[in-house]
Amino acid sequence: MIIRILPSALDDLRSGWRFYGSQQEGLGDDFQDTLFSDMESLVLYAGIQRMVYGYHRLLSKRFPYAVYYRFENEDQILIYRVLDMRRDPRGISDDLVND
Repeated sequence: MIIRILPSALDDLRSGWRFYGSQQEGLGDDFQDTLFSDMESLVLYAGIQRMVYGYHRLLSKRFPYAVYYRFENEDQILIYRVLDMRRDPRGISDDLVND
């Protein structure tokens, strides 16, 4: 299984890294490591997560973030967004629809 992270998701990860890095030294790196580990788990568990707004949604184990992904084909996963779940659900929906 190949996991491809789209530019929109990379932008989300950078934004989260900056936010958590400004909160405490090293926390931005922990955020990034955790989210990449969560995404790597999709190699084994892709497709079992709940569908939300037409995407599978993987909830992060440590941070209040969700990874929104779809299958490109049977051996490729596209990660569209990595969004902060503390936001207004309408904003999350808008971000996903505009992708």
